[in-house]
Amino acid sequence: MLRRAPILLPLAGLLALSATSGVMAQEADIGGLVRDLASRFGDTEPGSDEGASLSGRLIQLFALITVLSIAPGLLVMATSFTRFVIVFSLLRSALGLNQTPPNIVLNAMALFMTLFVMQPVFDDAWEGGLQPLLENTITEEQAVSRIGEPFRNFMLANVREKDLALFREMAGDDDPDVLPEDTSEIGWRELIPAFMISELRRAFTIGFLLYLPFIAIDLIVASVLMSAGMIMLPPVIVSLPFKIIFFVLIDGWYMLAGSLMESYAVFTPL
Repeated sequence: MLRRAPILLPLAGLLALSATSGVMAQEADIGGLVRDLASRFGDTEPGSDEGASLSGRLIQLFALITVLSIAPGLLVMATSFTRFVIVFSLLRSALGLNQTPPNIVLNAMALFMTLFVMQPVFDDAWEGGLQPLLENTITEEQAVSRIGEPFRNFMLANVREKDLALFREMAGDDDPDVLPEDTSEIGWRELIPAFMISELRRAFTIGFLLYLPFIAIDLIVASVLMSAGMIMLPPVIVSLPFKIIFFVLIDGWYMLAGSLMESYAVFTPL
């Protein structure tokens, strides 16, 4: 092993150099591709001011396409979808059902409940930002700010101050425990991850409460089977229908859906 080390070290160095040169070559190829596209589409000379301006617009177009590709993920992070889908998944596990309801049903239910909860936010974003932009009464910068403001207010109304203070402290805020009077001073990079952590905590808390009655049913069934001497019979097989009928008799879907949608607060200005 010691004899192979002097041979492996130069090989590792060559591999690292080749990887670095490959990345540099790829970056150069991308730059050359943008320059060629700008010169061909705009019929400009490479290196001229017109070519540089067109190249900048092409880069902005690429950046816009990238942002649009991650837009669904951003909408999921800034809405109530996370809490809904996690609670439904934990409920399925508590019932002891592996694939019933299927994932597509749970995701669809969480999506439409999210649309119901977020409808006022979407209306404010449409009326305040997107519709005036389509009518050409405001600029793009104003539209982006107005579209994001309802989502900011929604997250501020439902985020834990402790979670928000954590990310504000990591961002270098002088007084992270005290929220500023102007909520626009709170950056998106602090607000979105703090909101996500708050949603995960609440979702797991609700999931824990959902588990308790079903665990009690499992314990009762296991005790009865043990007393009857049926050790070889798995308690899960016997307790599953009792858990399902218990959930149906208490109208569990009605109670769970109503409680989840009522768990979100309405934004009130600070």
